[in-house]
Amino acid sequence: MSEFTTLKAADGHELAAYVARPAGEPLAGLVVVQEVFGVNAHIRSVADGYAKDGFLAVAPALFDRIERGVELGYEGADMQRAMSFIPRLNIDNAVADIAAALEFAESATGKKAGVIGYCFGGTLAWLAATRLHPGAAVGYYGGRIGNYAAENPSAPVMLHFGKQDTHIPADEVEKVSAAHPEVKIFWYDAGHGFNCEPRSSFNPGAAHQARERSLDFLKRYLA
Repeated sequence: MSEFTTLKAADGHELAAYVARPAGEPLAGLVVVQEVFGVNAHIRSVADGYAKDGFLAVAPALFDRIERGVELGYEGADMQRAMSFIPRLNIDNAVADIAAALEFAESATGKKAGVIGYCFGGTLAWLAATRLHPGAAVGYYGGRIGNYAAENPSAPVMLHFGKQDTHIPADEVEKVSAAHPEVKIFWYDAGHGFNCEPRSSFNPGAAHQARERSLDFLKRYLA
């Protein structure tokens, strides 16, 4: 079962969130953090998939502070519009909105909640682990993550990157690895966005392997 609900951040901002509920008692909560394309069909499908695995999945609409109802594709004008949001994003506000989603997930389940994020959301998953208190965090191909390598996570973290990703230099990831050798970092023979089926860079083998690792990791630390 899925629905949209409204969350309230600590500063009073109200934002939409897509909620996918499991068929039975939830194992735990899971915040699914969007790419720069909004809470689109792909992000909703990710949330739905984890709900089928037993999690109560919540995908907060982080662009609601700029523009509500953003849902974009991956090519042409949609791609250009997605890129236009980047200079307008406020990381601190995004973290605050993720905190609201974590609080909702924990309250709705009475259990732990973790974070999983993709692209823009991959970096935010790392920041959720360092600035908030999730039970665990998983990040996929988070760009500029090296900017925050000095921050210390308070939860177990798993990160996924593509060896052919031209958007994220390997040395950015190495900064995290060097500062935090305990963080599980996996590399795949794939490009940026390899988990996203609508993208031309979708790599089914890498996506499957990364998801299996992520699911095992989340169950271990949340359930």
